[in-house]
Amino acid sequence: MKPKSSSSTILLPVFVPAAVIMLLLVIGTSLNPEAAGELFGTVLNYITETFGWFYMLAVAIFLMFIIVLAFSPYGSIKLGPDHAEAEYGFLEWFAMLFSAGYGIALLFFGVAEPVLHFASPPLSEPLTIAAAKEAMQIAYFHWGFHIWSIYGVVGLSLAYFSFRHGLPLSMRSTLYPLIGDKIYGPIGHTVDVFAILGTMFGIATSLGLSVSQINAGLNYLLPDLIPVNITVQVITIALVTAAALVSVLAGMDKGVKRLSILNMVLATALMLFVFVVGPTVFILNAFMENTGSYLGNIVERTFSLQAYQLSDWISNWTLFIFAWTIAWAPFVGLFIAKISRGRTIREFVFGVMLVPTFFTFFWFAVFGDTALHMIMFDGYTSLISEVQNDQAIALFKLLENLPFTEFVSSLTVLLIITFFVTSSDSGSLVIDSLAAGGRSDTPWWQRSFWVVTEGAVAAVLLIAGGLTALQTAAIVSALPFAVIILIAIFGMWRALRIEGHRNQSLANDNHLPPHLLKLDAWRDRIDYMTQQPTREKVLNYIKGTVVSSMNEVSEKFAETGWLPDVNYDEINDRVVLELRGGDNVEFWYEVRLSEHEAPDYYTEAMANKLPQEHHYRAEVYLRRGGQTYDLYGYQPESVINDIIDQFEKYLHFINESPDILPWRMQEHDDDITLEQGSVFDK
Repeated sequence: MKPKSSSSTILLPVFVPAAVIMLLLVIGTSLNPEAAGELFGTVLNYITETFGWFYMLAVAIFLMFIIVLAFSPYGSIKLGPDHAEAEYGFLEWFAMLFSAGYGIALLFFGVAEPVLHFASPPLSEPLTIAAAKEAMQIAYFHWGFHIWSIYGVVGLSLAYFSFRHGLPLSMRSTLYPLIGDKIYGPIGHTVDVFAILGTMFGIATSLGLSVSQINAGLNYLLPDLIPVNITVQVITIALVTAAALVSVLAGMDKGVKRLSILNMVLATALMLFVFVVGPTVFILNAFMENTGSYLGNIVERTFSLQAYQLSDWISNWTLFIFAWTIAWAPFVGLFIAKISRGRTIREFVFGVMLVPTFFTFFWFAVFGDTALHMIMFDGYTSLISEVQNDQAIALFKLLENLPFTEFVSSLTVLLIITFFVTSSDSGSLVIDSLAAGGRSDTPWWQRSFWVVTEGAVAAVLLIAGGLTALQTAAIVSALPFAVIILIAIFGMWRALRIEGHRNQSLANDNHLPPHLLKLDAWRDRIDYMTQQPTREKVLNYIKGTVVSSMNEVSEKFAETGWLPDVNYDEINDRVVLELRGGDNVEFWYEVRLSEHEAPDYYTEAMANKLPQEHHYRAEVYLRRGGQTYDLYGYQPESVINDIIDQFEKYLHFINESPDILPWRMQEHDDDITLEQGSVFDK
């Protein structure tokens, strides 16, 4: 059963194992970094050689699932109550999910990856036009739809089960359709521990790449003052971790949101600068051509493992990037879930898949194709060797050949630092929430613990083996979590089938049929539609007609063995009838006072005659949210019949559905104020 709430936010069966494993890793690696580095390399080779096919198949399934879901009838289901609205505007939403997603990766690989693939393509002849086209196709493939399908599947599952069904905002909740309340036991704890470990290693990989690029940028700007070495990178991790600590203590809206928007502004400004001063027409032409090539070859590349080639290219690039993304998925998924409440599944999928993907394509076109243009047409061939020697310096070497080099490079270092801070602070909030069973009201010291731990893990992995150690951590931690995501997909599909049965049970027109009205009620209905009732009239109708109708219905149900309960919520101007029968049958019928703008069809002359600027409705709400129809003006018999109609539909759903799901959405209803001690505070 679901544990009772307590004053402590720590979920010990999750917090303790995850913290112990992290601390043992930090201590063990610090004591013998050389041996740890050798072990990391051995494990990396084994995992990529043995399970490479599994990573590729899993990512393909993620992509196909989320596309099918977006175009299915389930796409109209909201991530929250039926009447929920999006919490953040589109631009804010996009900035936050993009910044948390892989802003660091774009800055690190935007120039480096196309140049490296151009010099050493897996299939084409190096340094040719074919190699340039292949290089850009590979970059698009690595950072396109597949990446965001991984984030999208995890984020969608979390948002759906939490905001739609009131389950904890945690990976364990995705298994509810399969194991029910056992998610609160050892199985659920284990899933969340794996989620924490994957997130921690994924973030550590990002921080390791980011700090190496910061070091390269500072060395580029101040070559005599700041060298490129591990010491500088560890100090940088410590300083930026301190900044992340300040941000995470400020919270989601004040710290993370503001930094995310700053990131987006700076990144967009940098991209537009390079686009304008670089080979603009070439970039546009290449962007169109590369996008078409990517879409035309997406199926073949999705299933390509270079089985007939003796090369480690696939493991160093594709498998590493996909596994790194899977490791990141609990973090990014939970983060974008938090900021996506109120959107439909279709909105979520299109927003998460299309907008960031095409922004990424344009980013690689701007930076990657500018670099290729410099090499192929401007004679800057030394860029290849410079990037091969140090990938972290690639972006700064590109900016060296553009105007305002020092200023733009300084801005770029600042951008990398803010991405670093954003990844660390938002990642810490996510890990902290997982370790607390999905809660977000955690104490400051708990959030601080995970910020510091993230920095320590990134530092020891850099000391132990640099990029190889970071790759190993990401790929190994991704393996069990890929299995968990596949199970979560099955669980969500099962839950959506249950929703489908519920939708069918409610498929009939919810508006009350005319035969339920008294013969003379039509005059009152015309008055209502043309004059609009005041707030007092609607409220009195709810307190009088609706409450008395519910009480009358309750008396009859009580006679038949059901357990009825009628409660009036004065704070939120609503009345609720709850019927319980057995362990699994729980019917909820609510009538709520709602305020709306005056309808557009009123002329200015008509509007002047209205008693108020707004009009009010007595709207019906069921367990899953508002049903968008109004009871005001109907006679008691009509109200009673509507209650019975909805109850009959509910019983039909219970009879036809293959299983049941919880519908605890009160806490996600913006229209409701739950006060401690209220009968509705359940």
